[in-house]
Amino acid sequence: MTTPRILLGGLALAACLAPVDTPAAAPAPEQAQLARLAAGAEAELRGDILPFWLRNSRDREHGGFHSFIGEDMAVRDDPIPHGALLTSRILWTFSAAYRLYREPQYLEMARWAYADLVGRFVDGKYGGLYWSARADGTPVDAHKQVYGQVFGIYALSEYYRATGEKAALDQAKAIYSLIEANAHDPVNGGYFDSLTRDWKRGAPDRRRLLGGAPKSQNSHIHILEGFTNLLRVWPDEGLRARQRELVLLVMTRIIDPHTHHLVLFMKDDWTPIGDEVSYGHDIELSWLLVEATQVLGDPALTARARAIAVQIADVTRAEGVDADGGVYSEGGPKGPTNMDKEWWEQAEAAVGFLNAYQITGAPAYLADSRRSWRFIQDRLVDRVNGDWHNTLTRDGTVIMRSRESDGGSFPSAKLSVWKCPYHNSRSCMEIVERARELGAAPAAAASP
Repeated sequence: MTTPRILLGGLALAACLAPVDTPAAAPAPEQAQLARLAAGAEAELRGDILPFWLRNSRDREHGGFHSFIGEDMAVRDDPIPHGALLTSRILWTFSAAYRLYREPQYLEMARWAYADLVGRFVDGKYGGLYWSARADGTPVDAHKQVYGQVFGIYALSEYYRATGEKAALDQAKAIYSLIEANAHDPVNGGYFDSLTRDWKRGAPDRRRLLGGAPKSQNSHIHILEGFTNLLRVWPDEGLRARQRELVLLVMTRIIDPHTHHLVLFMKDDWTPIGDEVSYGHDIELSWLLVEATQVLGDPALTARARAIAVQIADVTRAEGVDADGGVYSEGGPKGPTNMDKEWWEQAEAAVGFLNAYQITGAPAYLADSRRSWRFIQDRLVDRVNGDWHNTLTRDGTVIMRSRESDGGSFPSAKLSVWKCPYHNSRSCMEIVERARELGAAPAAAASP
């Protein structure tokens, strides 16, 4: 993108010194822009994304959710097993939607997802969640991927926030305890990515769901996210201490202080493995880190997180955003290496840049967020079938079939263990809430 990077200087210092939990109201011209952005996001959420998943995702024959729906809307469940990650993300989405809007159809969907998660994926012998299972509940992949466990925590905590059902909170706490007892690294801190079904460390390359390294940024930023939501409803001092440790590790071990990109993969002792860049994870972490410190209630730590968030937003804009506002998928030290544009990266950019605007008050970041939203509306929203397309080429062409490592191809997913309503629904919710905090949108309310 040709827009020059906004240098921090006094801007970041001023942001660090500003009150951290009470964003100032935006100036009048920006209020109007924010109001339009929020109105568009809410319309997208309630008029497109949530209705798509209500209509299409449930497996009425076997319970739970379909395993795969392609861009062509054909259901291809067999032989793909049901995935706990998809169920957790749907549970989070509709729990959050019900908490905000109190619509019965959202609660019904949240309860459907909750029943699937605890009925199909909870490991009755060793605890925690299977990665995948057959329609009858038989585990297919029973190993304990910490990434999947913490999405369970994230979703169960949100369901508790929305409904007050204590059993959900108890299950979230039980998963947290298992992670702490088995996945936490007592020597170097942080968490190991992958464990066996009975919570033992296997060979480092046993599972390659997140790259095969002992530790990854992808696990850690979502551990941070899950712990943040659990801390909202369970202010346990042990959890609070672990979350503080995690925030500091993210700041000092996962974010490269020279490039402001995330280190994607690490050895046990945090030595980096490789130099790949994920622009979407960069901008996603920028706002999740600020949120985590705010829930911790540490103003000094929040000030550090805010400065880091602005640095990441600057680098994302300078290196990872195309002229049309779309975020590239991957990069390296010399710039983008994969110029495809996936749905979730665009959703996170709209929030990450808006977060930088809240911190600094600089209109350029609001413009970045609005540009991301325009890209989503112009290119990603599926005007025929609903929801968003999965991936676009750099020129905006929808990728209908994904390339396989063996040279073949497979239909791109509209629904899969990875393609879900969590990123884009959350982006819409965050935009509406942040606009409200800036005085430009009313509080969420149920439909009359």
